[in-house]
Amino acid sequence: MHNNSGKLKTRLKEIPKKPGVYFWLDKKGVILYVGRATSLKARLSQYFQKGIEPRIAEMVASAYDLKYEQTETLLEAIILEAQNIKKFWPKYNIVDRDDRSFIYVVIPKKEFARPIIIRGHELKKFPSGTAKVFGPYQSFYLLQNALRLIRRIFPYGICKPNSGRACFDYQIGLCPGACANKISAKNYKKNIDSMCLLLAGEKKRLITKLMKENPDKIKALKHIQDVSLLTREGDLKEQKVSRLEGYDISHHAGKESYGSMVVFENGEPNTSQYRLFKIKDAPGGDDERALLEVLVRRFKHTEWKLPDLIMIDGGSPQISFLSRELATLNISVHLVGISKFGGDKLVFAAKTKREQRLLAENIKPTLLKLREEAHRFANRGRKTGAKIKNRPVK
Repeated sequence: MHNNSGKLKTRLKEIPKKPGVYFWLDKKGVILYVGRATSLKARLSQYFQKGIEPRIAEMVASAYDLKYEQTETLLEAIILEAQNIKKFWPKYNIVDRDDRSFIYVVIPKKEFARPIIIRGHELKKFPSGTAKVFGPYQSFYLLQNALRLIRRIFPYGICKPNSGRACFDYQIGLCPGACANKISAKNYKKNIDSMCLLLAGEKKRLITKLMKENPDKIKALKHIQDVSLLTREGDLKEQKVSRLEGYDISHHAGKESYGSMVVFENGEPNTSQYRLFKIKDAPGGDDERALLEVLVRRFKHTEWKLPDLIMIDGGSPQISFLSRELATLNISVHLVGISKFGGDKLVFAAKTKREQRLLAENIKPTLLKLREEAHRFANRGRKTGAKIKNRPVK
C-alpha cells in the first residue's frame, strides 16, 4: 500500500459520522474517485480493511489525499455525488464502464411531465433542449428509491392526464391528480420545477421558492426519511437486485388451475421471460401446493437465469409453507410475500437476514407492480389456456 496510507488513516479521527460525499485525490490533486456515504467515518474506514476489492485497493494505493463534504441527508449526498461525477469523471468511477452505462434522470419539457430513469446510451432519444437531464448516478435501485422519496414531497403523475378517473397513486397522495383534473398544468409544473432544483443541487434557490409557495415542504425536505436509501456498506460492493420473479395462481372454482411466473429485470417487465404453468399434481383449490409445484418445476429449468428475489402473492402461512418445503428439496431462494389482508405488508421467512428484508422494503413499489402483473398474467392464462403466446410449461 502507498506510504501515504498511514497519514490518510489518521485523518479518519476527524471525519464525522454524518452523510456526505468523499473524494480520493492523487499527488497532483486530480480526483480519482467520488463516493457517497450514510456515515462518512464508517464508509471511509472500510477502505483501510484487508481483503477489499482489487480495483479499490489499487485506487487507495495511488491516493495522496482525502477530502469530504458533509450533507444534511443521504439524498443530498446522492445528488452531490452525481454532480461531481459529471464534473470530474473520476478514473475509478468510470473504470469497467463507459458513460453509456451510467443511470440518468430525464424530465421532458412538456405539460404534466414526470421523471424517467434511463441508461446513458438512451440519452440520444432526448435531443438538447427537449428535456432536463440529471446524473450520472451509479445505482438504478438507489435512484428509484430517491425518486420515491422526492415524490412524497413533490408529487407527480405516471398516469394519463385528464383521463377522468383518479389513479391509485392519487388515492395514496403520490399523484397530484392530473388524471382526474384535480390540478392545473401551472401548479403541476411548480412541483416539477422544485424537483429539478433539488436534483440540480440548488438547495438555496429551492428553499427560497418554497418559502413563497409552500413553507411546509421545507420541513418535509429536512426530515426526509433516508431509511429507504440505505444500502449495505459492508464490503464496498453495492447489493443489487437485477432479476425479480413474481408468482400467482388462478383457477375457476378450483378447476383448470394455472400458475404464472412474471419477470422484472432492472425494475421493468421482461415479457419474453414470462411463463405459464398448467397445474398438474396439486389438489384443486390448494394454492399453496400449486405454488410449490410451480416453483419446483421452475427450478428444474437450470437453463433459466436465477432470480435474486421471488415474490409470492400471499401472507405468512404461504411463505412459511413454501420456505419449509423448498428447504427440504434443497432449493435455496429468497422469498417475500405480500399480504393482501395485512394491508400489503411484506412478509418473510423466519430466517431472512435484516439486509434482505431492508432491500425488499426498498423496492416495495416495484414488488407491488410485480404482484399485479403476476395476477394479471395468471388470470389471462386461465382464460386463454394454451392459446396464450407463452404456452404452459410441460
